[in-house]
Amino acid sequence: MMKQLKTLLLAAVLFFGANQVNAQTKIAHVNVEEIMTKMPAVVDAQKQIEKLAQTYEAEFTTQRNELQAKLQKYSTEVDQVSEAINKERSKEVDDMEKRIQDYGQNAQNELQQKRMDLLKPIQLKIKASIEKVGKAKGFQYVADVASFILADGTDITADVKKDLGF
Repeated sequence: MMKQLKTLLLAAVLFFGANQVNAQTKIAHVNVEEIMTKMPAVVDAQKQIEKLAQTYEAEFTTQRNELQAKLQKYSTEVDQVSEAINKERSKEVDDMEKRIQDYGQNAQNELQQKRMDLLKPIQLKIKASIEKVGKAKGFQYVADVASFILADGTDITADVKKDLGF
């Protein structure tokens, strides 16, 4: 009888203890993607990145056009010049192709770096806002809605957007 009473008491403590923990844990979710796509600072950063990308693309196109023009010119003159000149032209074309490839790679790296430089402080600001709003509303955990299969709880996205000023 005493053993059954201890088992029953232990089960009751575990049951009520677990319910107490669940009742105290507050979880909310936020749609970070929605914030990132609509936040004015992010939109401005994207415009800067796109403008830089267009500049790089224009220069890349100019270089490719110059190469195409040389290739066309050299191919029409191949029989009219000496073998030494053709070898020199071939090396020149190879060098141009290498410079164009290097330019494209450097442009891509610079764009990635620019994106990181512009978006990192914004992401930190968003994270700080999520923490601020989450704590102010008494939540212990706030997760990105993208990480949930089911997000039927409290959504604080609007509150975070308001805190961020949009």
